Amino acid sequence: MVDASSNTATYVVAIDGPSGTGKSSTAKELSRRLGIDYLDTGAMYRGLSLRAQETGIEPGDARLLPALALELEFLFPVPGRVLLDGHDVSTAIRAPEISARVSADCAVPKVREVLVQRQRDYAKGRSCVLDGRDIATVVFPDARFKFYIDCDPRVRARRRVAELSAMGMKSDYEEVLSNLVDRDRQDSTRSVGPLRRAPDAIVVDTSEISFEQQVERILSIVRSGS
Repeated sequence: MVDASSNTATYVVAIDGPSGTGKSSTAKELSRRLGIDYLDTGAMYRGLSLRAQETGIEPGDARLLPALALELEFLFPVPGRVLLDGHDVSTAIRAPEISARVSADCAVPKVREVLVQRQRDYAKGRSCVLDGRDIATVVFPDARFKFYIDCDPRVRARRRVAELSAMGMKSDYEEVLSNLVDRDRQDSTRSVGPLRRAPDAIVVDTSEISFEQQVERILSIVRSGS
């Protein structure tokens, strides 16, 4: 059994999968129930895209983006809240225009090098759960627990529209679906850290199960230590 209260037996729970599959929400809830830290890796890339957008840096700029990635300061005071240089950007980083450019920005090799090293440094000596595109394949290939969450793009689009609506942000279903499909293609075909399932990752398809069911499925595996 995994002892979540132990300070000596640290472990990493790595969760990968396409955008909109419920990875982040699941990771946050696992963090809460297991009593371990949550590092929102996706928010780091989105935060970079947000700041790049604000400062007029073009998507995928291989010269300016790495320098910007070195300057940014991220804090995650509680799961779901993201501070960028001291400012709460939890909602702003989820805007459709940020979703539309983030794949191009995080595909820059030097950007990924900087942010991946930050993620590894964060996890040293502590148990934590992380979600992203290449957590189990690149960032933490030796993670004790690896999961790949998948979901039908149409279901993901409906969920994303509802999520944005709950944040008070209007969105168009067809536009959101198009962005998701395009991002899947970009994430899966990029040369650095492409989206793919680690051979030893457990697949959890969330298309037809509830959020509570997907959390319980992963939680039972982690708690059993298998």
